[in-house]
Amino acid sequence: MAKTVEGLFYSESHEWVKVEGDVAVIGITDFAQHAMGDLSYVDMPEVDDELEAGEEFGAVESVKAASDLFCPVSGTVVEINEALEDAPELLNEDAFANWIMKVKMNDPSELESLMDAAAYEAMCANE
Repeated sequence: MAKTVEGLFYSESHEWVKVEGDVAVIGITDFAQHAMGDLSYVDMPEVDDELEAGEEFGAVESVKAASDLFCPVSGTVVEINEALEDAPELLNEDAFANWIMKVKMNDPSELESLMDAAAYEAMCANE
């Protein structure tokens, strides 16, 4: 079974959020990278892009599929993980250690609409 990490927030579209002050560190879950297989490309937003919760911000691609990424919270992109441009497989190696982007949140209360690890695991068990 794919692993989850306690203390993170999870979206129905398989992104995780780690909160660092008013910044949301966002990546894809272990479940998502397992479902995708060997990742060959990560499409990321630009720094200073404004994103709304639920808005598409990029995609991950593997030999068998492409999957859009959706921002779990609204805010401004303050950093992207440039290492993924040359090494998208880092997400396969450890989906939780390798984030995709960091967003300065406009409204941290949006986190309340996301799932905790137990709720996310239950959702994945039904997929």
